[in-house]
Amino acid sequence: MNDCNRTKLNQLGKQKIPFLFVIDFNLTDLYVEPLDQLPNDILFSIDGFSNFTPTERLEIPICPPIIIKQPISLERYTTAFQAVIEELKNGNTYLLNLTFPTEIDIGDMSLLDIFWLSQATFKLYFQNQFIVFSPERFIHIADQIIRTYPMKGTIDASLPHAADTILANAKEMAEHVTIVDLLRNDLAIVAQQVRLKKFRYIDKIKAGHRDLLQVSSEITGVLENSWEDRIGDILFALLPAGSISGAPKRKTVEIIHQVEGYDRSFFTGIFGYFDGKQLDSAVMIRFIERQGEKLFYKSGGGITIDSQVETEYQEMLDKVYLPI
Repeated sequence: MNDCNRTKLNQLGKQKIPFLFVIDFNLTDLYVEPLDQLPNDILFSIDGFSNFTPTERLEIPICPPIIIKQPISLERYTTAFQAVIEELKNGNTYLLNLTFPTEIDIGDMSLLDIFWLSQATFKLYFQNQFIVFSPERFIHIADQIIRTYPMKGTIDASLPHAADTILANAKEMAEHVTIVDLLRNDLAIVAQQVRLKKFRYIDKIKAGHRDLLQVSSEITGVLENSWEDRIGDILFALLPAGSISGAPKRKTVEIIHQVEGYDRSFFTGIFGYFDGKQLDSAVMIRFIERQGEKLFYKSGGGITIDSQVETEYQEMLDKVYLPI
């Protein structure tokens, strides 16, 4: 399946055909379609590049909906958390992104309503199956330069000295450094002259009724002239994204499958576009999925040996929000 997916992406890139791609966490489910053939039940906006105009926005209430959360129990989370801690103690992983689905109720609002109302740099509405409003870029390629932006470390912007606090937090620093090292090594698989261009800078993002500060870094590398011919090879060499899996990646993904006990599906996969000259993409976090008549918001966070179970459980719940 992976070989077929890679070949399809490579062929479209070689022909310079603009397309949208959506790849799941397990690298087994790929949606790819030329931009001029996209159905009207797929909408996306990637850092300003989109397949719709603001005038197409539906007439919907401007009052933000109340989101009612029905999360897994702390007991269930603790069981998985302790299993991760044992793996950390045994040296099988150094950082693992632990996630779970939270059932939500948003009243009469539809997934499409939420898509139109949400504010995010990267948004996707996919056939009434799921929506994404992500703050995290995966990779960007232009003029042979590939860039990735690992994002680790979040704090409420309203807290006193919030920026200084998050940058000084030893646990957050260790988590961020681990992901930066992982993604720097990942880029070295597909690019030359890989370097850390910016380390631990802060962006402000909207999280419902409040603002968050998010810590990111920038890593760059240089690709060959014909990089478009191997778009599939590049993407699959870098996936799954390090920021939502962990390190070392292969073993950590094995542990994730063991401890989470549910199918992430497209959550924590990636989506993006190629316009014939450049490629941009995002990690599919801040994710709501429809399962029958119910909606589930999938979220989580990085676990290290210094993590505290109550704090991580609360972080998982805090990330269940609508950026409206």
